[in-house]
Amino acid sequence: MLWVNLLVGILIKTKGRKGEEKKTKIVFLLKRTGLNMNEDPMGNLTWLLQDHLEAGPTENASAMVTSLIPVDDPEPGFIVNPWDIVLCTSGTLISCENAVVVLIIFHNPSLRAPMFLLIGSLALADLLAGIGLIFNFIFAYLLQSESTKLVTVGLIVASFSASVCSLLAITVDRYLSLYYALTYNSERTVTFTYVMLILLWGASICIGLLPIMGWNCLRDESTCSVIRPLTKNNAAVLSVSFLLMFALMLQLYIQICKIVMRHAHQIALQHHFLATSHYVTTRKGVSTLAIILGTFAACWMPFTLYSLIADYTYPSIYTYATLLPATYNSIINPVIYAFRNQEIQKALWLICCGCLPSNLSARARSPSDV
Repeated sequence: MLWVNLLVGILIKTKGRKGEEKKTKIVFLLKRTGLNMNEDPMGNLTWLLQDHLEAGPTENASAMVTSLIPVDDPEPGFIVNPWDIVLCTSGTLISCENAVVVLIIFHNPSLRAPMFLLIGSLALADLLAGIGLIFNFIFAYLLQSESTKLVTVGLIVASFSASVCSLLAITVDRYLSLYYALTYNSERTVTFTYVMLILLWGASICIGLLPIMGWNCLRDESTCSVIRPLTKNNAAVLSVSFLLMFALMLQLYIQICKIVMRHAHQIALQHHFLATSHYVTTRKGVSTLAIILGTFAACWMPFTLYSLIADYTYPSIYTYATLLPATYNSIINPVIYAFRNQEIQKALWLICCGCLPSNLSARARSPSDV
């Protein structure tokens, strides 16, 4: 900007001089701007010279500055999307809540049964999903680059995929524990559980690596889905896979509900319970299953269906509005699957206060506790 001030100062000093001398000064200053003045200035710059010959010196200076010097727009302020703040807050809550579950299962040797391994897998997946949401906020506003975006999206996709797969594995485990009640606590069950964990985490990691390995839309914006840089095909595969797993979970929970009702009826007959007691127990089991499945569907179904029909051209507010409930599922999972479990409750009480409530230690497991 120093040479602009010099330009204005020299033009003012030409006041009262002859018109020919004023032309020379203007041509000299135009050379300082980098314009080509090899030809006759009166030929190529007639439009500019006429304005400066007819106008006053102050008007000449302001006119030249306005027409030749581009004025930079003021730098935009640091604006944070409120939706990103909400997602980051959800990620923080998810991380803290599931970290407690992971630590309880990891540090308690008695919690090594197949059921607790699957609950720990679910908590670990949700914990990584929460960390991914936090990293996504940090990288979006502090460390913006394509590589960090690919890594963050890959982590979030892999974590949520592992979370949904862990929910399916827990459903399978609950079905087997009821259908094969006599042989459930065998080595075969433990081996089958480890195989399920290896498969679900292997598949989830592969899905998360797809954007990093090149299956993304960074080079072709027209193929982007509602979650950049995932492609539309990638999002469609994930959505269809979710719908298939949801259908399988629904079928398994229907079978679990039938088994629970049959077991409750048999226990009522053996102990000569009243029909009302049998009805209450059965209704409690069915209500528990309905809450589990209904919560899962309510959280994930909006985003799944939206990912199938929408693409990058849709307003981002719809993506945020459907993705946010999906993150809430990771907040609810510890409450449904971990903190309702009697063994985990005992471990949590021992860690927090070193004692056990009398009602918790004396509580027996009923058929409705599924």
